[in-house]
Amino acid sequence: MIAHLNHPVFKVISAVSEFLGQPAFVIGGFVRDLLLKRDHQQDIDIVVLGSGIDFAHAVASRLGQDVPVKFFRNFGTAMISYKGWKIEFVGARKESYRSDSRKPVVEGGSLEDDQNRRDFTINAMALDLQPGTFGTLVDPFHGQEDLDRKVIRTPLDPNVTFSDDPLRMMRAIRFATQLDFTIDPVCYRAIFANASRLDIVSGERITDELNLIVAAPRPSRGFLMLEETGILQLIFPEMVELKGAEIIDGRGHKDNFSHSLAVLDNVAAVSGNLWLRWAAILHDIAKPITKKFVPGTGWTFHAHDFKGARMVPRIFRRLRLPMNEKMKLVEKLVLLHLRPIVLAEDIVTDSAVRRLLFDASDDIDDLMCLCEADITSKNPHKVRRYLENFEIVRQKLKEIEEKDRLRNWQPPVSGELIMETFGIPPSREVGIIKDAIREAILDGEIPNEYEAAYEFMIRKGEKIGLKRVLE
Repeated sequence: MIAHLNHPVFKVISAVSEFLGQPAFVIGGFVRDLLLKRDHQQDIDIVVLGSGIDFAHAVASRLGQDVPVKFFRNFGTAMISYKGWKIEFVGARKESYRSDSRKPVVEGGSLEDDQNRRDFTINAMALDLQPGTFGTLVDPFHGQEDLDRKVIRTPLDPNVTFSDDPLRMMRAIRFATQLDFTIDPVCYRAIFANASRLDIVSGERITDELNLIVAAPRPSRGFLMLEETGILQLIFPEMVELKGAEIIDGRGHKDNFSHSLAVLDNVAAVSGNLWLRWAAILHDIAKPITKKFVPGTGWTFHAHDFKGARMVPRIFRRLRLPMNEKMKLVEKLVLLHLRPIVLAEDIVTDSAVRRLLFDASDDIDDLMCLCEADITSKNPHKVRRYLENFEIVRQKLKEIEEKDRLRNWQPPVSGELIMETFGIPPSREVGIIKDAIREAILDGEIPNEYEAAYEFMIRKGEKIGLKRVLE
């Protein structure tokens, strides 16, 4: 392990450990990722036997005068930043919990006490930084074996671990999803038993973990575990409503929960955009409330795109997701997600493509990505036909954009020019003319250019009874 601790900061910490007579250890995620041969994070947690704040000041002084120390005396922690690395120092401690809070009562302790309080065995491993034992792995809970077995397991009784800090249940599922691990069966049963304890955890912390699951390489694994353990019903009931398929008169519909997860995985395979992934999660969220069986036709979900878009702000607000342009993007993609599919099923007209490009604007590429991910049919001929038609739509979008420049469209004739030309104040007529110009451009009646739009404005104004003011 010594070869992996080659960054100069570890040598400095080792020297300070010897000088102060305080044993020091690097612990947690850095050690885990080192053993997994993953790109290890540049956030390092150092546990010392004694004052973490005093130790941090001693390390900073050896690294150079320009290395500041941020410390939080109430928590006994300190942090320094050095050449892109963030190093946090804390004194070894043990914790106890009250039933109504996940905030522990903390007191000083040994390295063993500190490892006991860790969430999972794979995060409880430590590397000794003392000169005589530098690089020695301290692994009392066999975390390295759990890494080899690809298992998430708690150091102590999982019922106690999860009841003390219920967020650890979300973290267990998150780590299993990120690392493609399984959760130890005893721990998994403990999540079932303690799921309701999440009510003492803030919505923001829950959503932080949920977003890390959404951002994982195959996020469906996390959602399946969240649903199976009962957590999803507690934090995101609208998604659970998607579960199940119903059959009437021999006609059934697909399980929209499984379908949404398949779309999410499809998006995750090609894009790291978190909000595009959320659009995949929510694109069919209104199907349960729009589901209807029509004799002779089968199941319909009319207006689930429109109603789903209206649900997005409410869901974002409750999940403490950002109520800004990110929410607006998801809302737009949910609203428009059927449009390219309709084009792919029919003859692609220039007018329809212009309108799609106008409505989607700069988000057209994300929309097309979502729509292609929405093809989850098991019929390879159907999938191939859709993808070929989507390629035609993409080509048309490219041609129309090059010719008509409709992304982030601004009208070539402003409302001010309309009022000035006809000598009128702000009024209904101004809106009528602006709308008519936009529709004429989208229908291909006139090009998206000032001269053509100006001439059209004159004709339209005269048609509705306005007279041009002569200069």
